[in-house]
Amino acid sequence: MTIRAVVKGVGHYLPERVVPNADLESLVETTDEWIRTRSGIERRHFAAEGQTTSDLAIRAARAALDDAGLKPDDIDAIVLATSTADLTFPSAATMVQAGLGMTRGFAFDLQAVCAGFVYALTNANALIISGQAKRVLVIGAETFSRLMDWNDRSTCVLFGDGAGALVLEAGEGDGTASDRGILSTDLHSDGRHRDILYVDGGVSTGTTGHLRMQGKEVFRHAVEKLAETAHAALDKIGLTGGDVDWIVPHQANIRIIEATAKRMQVPMDRVVVTVQDHGNTSAASIPLALSVGRERGQIKQGDLVVTEAIGGGLAWGSVVLRW
Repeated sequence: MTIRAVVKGVGHYLPERVVPNADLESLVETTDEWIRTRSGIERRHFAAEGQTTSDLAIRAARAALDDAGLKPDDIDAIVLATSTADLTFPSAATMVQAGLGMTRGFAFDLQAVCAGFVYALTNANALIISGQAKRVLVIGAETFSRLMDWNDRSTCVLFGDGAGALVLEAGEGDGTASDRGILSTDLHSDGRHRDILYVDGGVSTGTTGHLRMQGKEVFRHAVEKLAETAHAALDKIGLTGGDVDWIVPHQANIRIIEATAKRMQVPMDRVVVTVQDHGNTSAASIPLALSVGRERGQIKQGDLVVTEAIGGGLAWGSVVLRW
């Protein structure tokens, strides 16, 4: 018998305010066509004034719990991936715990920027297979709109706000690639590339700061590293791109998504794409896409799903799971 971390429920939440590309033309020198052709983004959601990352996370968590048919106190742990926590401390995860009315277990934040949800899934999987927890609520939530420099058209048009969540539950498997649940993971980081994607604020500066990015360098690393990590995770369980039902990638840029799918030899009709509606929501983008893909009827029980992401650090990785 093999213990697997099986998806029990999924949900997401998007702020009410929808911001189409045309609305940004009055804020920065850009056009709808310029944004679409370079990123594939058509619109994104922005959090309301006073609406925090933990607020979004709570809404997504409730949706996932409802989908799983569970109550907050059925959960043993919360792992929240975010780079935009409400406060320096305490963790946004503990705020979600309180907001859900969860009176047991433990909660913590995990920060790996856009790769955060892949890192969070990997950590939640480890908690379950080690016996530390039976059920883990894994959340990705961001309010990246608050990190934007509205004079930098190369970055401010790309990002949005939102949250997505999965409930993972310990289940029994045979130890084969036919099992439901997380089958393999693959994580990497390389701090030498810090300067190509970072926020120029923090405790050392006494400011929140703004996101800074060298777009061409990030693109080059993303195309190279995302396909490599996905293949590595598949290799660990003796599978190939031909076995994959769905790629659910980090939703940063349609050109990166297309290039990665091509390298994996997976057609685009087997890739869940939401970047046009959400923009880049960093750690929230993969759980948002998983939830939307399930809603659309794309992802079904038994499907083999590969998620992969890269973010500041650089940090990148992938997870292979059977839904």
